[in-house]
Amino acid sequence: MRVVFVPSTLALLPAYASIDDPISDLREAVDAAVAWLLEEGPATALWGSGSAHRIAEHLLGERGGHGPGLLVVANGSATRTEKAPGHLDERAAGFDAAVGKALAEGDQAALAAIDTDLADELWAMPDADVLRKVAGRVGPVTDVHVDYDDAPYGVQYWVVRWQCGS
Repeated sequence: MRVVFVPSTLALLPAYASIDDPISDLREAVDAAVAWLLEEGPATALWGSGSAHRIAEHLLGERGGHGPGLLVVANGSATRTEKAPGHLDERAAGFDAAVGKALAEGDQAALAAIDTDLADELWAMPDADVLRKVAGRVGPVTDVHVDYDDAPYGVQYWVVRWQCGS
């Protein structure tokens, strides 16, 4: 089974594209990861925030629904800088580092243990809850590839691929 984690930024939607693309590297990482996900067939999506379903529908297109793959649409904190949606919270970098490490290591137990109270304070809910739900839904992670790990706009975004065993 393949799992791909992508951010829930509306900037990934064509309606929000511009001539000067400030997130071209993120967009390329998402496109490559989703193409990899769909190589094995359709994929199901998990998302938390209100607009994330639009991103999932756009990325999966007609290949969404029930299938062997899982697309997880979720961000980290939205409090990484003064200009971030939730303004600066010094705890955000540590929170995102811990979640990023769990994603990069395929550590489902660490994802399941995300502190939802802290996540809520860092504007990472309901996305953190979605990340928690991945644990136990997939087999052991056998391979990980991190395509993107950055916080443009003061919001933590990851693009990560997991290959999972049965």
